[in-house]
Amino acid sequence: MIVRCKNKVSGFTLIEVVLALSLTTLILGLLSTSVFIVTEDWNRNSDVLDTSLDEALAILQIDRALHGAFPHSFTNAETLSRQVYFIGEDDYLSWVSSVSPQRTPGLTTWEVYSVDDEGVYLTMVPAFSDNPTERLQEAEPLLLLPGYKVEFSYLYEELDENKYWREDWEGDELLSLPLAVYVLFEPMDDNDNKEALEIVARIRSNEHRSIRPNTSAEATL
Repeated sequence: MIVRCKNKVSGFTLIEVVLALSLTTLILGLLSTSVFIVTEDWNRNSDVLDTSLDEALAILQIDRALHGAFPHSFTNAETLSRQVYFIGEDDYLSWVSSVSPQRTPGLTTWEVYSVDDEGVYLTMVPAFSDNPTERLQEAEPLLLLPGYKVEFSYLYEELDENKYWREDWEGDELLSLPLAVYVLFEPMDDNDNKEALEIVARIRSNEHRSIRPNTSAEATL
């Protein structure tokens, strides 16, 4: 008996190979597009989170520095009188604080103001026994909050113990610090997604131990 075996060779046709490659290319394209979209969303959300954290950290630093405001006194070279350093306007504030971001010993002079179309700037220099104004002018400011503007108000107590908020505070004239400082950071662009930020900082060491403002009774003497 003669048995004949026929070997059958199976394989893919050219059409099947082309279809498989086409399907593979389509699936890879969809996967890469999905990964790209997810990555962009993640980066966008991460950027927003980083910005929020930066803003929160900046606000926290200023808040702590205002709570630690110190009635730093120095001698006026012209009048030889003692003055308290605290320059407060509605859009500018410079004060001496016992708080330093670098945790360096000694007092630190802080300066906060805003520039149109740029943002809120911060300048810091050491506070020695003199007037730190010249050192502030020579120091390089840091753009702390881009796209924001700042406004200040200062809590004042009259002799009859009535309190009200005023738009300026001259430490060299009042010889003391305000009871509290209110800070409002507003976005410059109304169409921006940024929100207004606020600080209400109570100043505990508002008076110098040896320097007191003149009272009405003392003025009559």
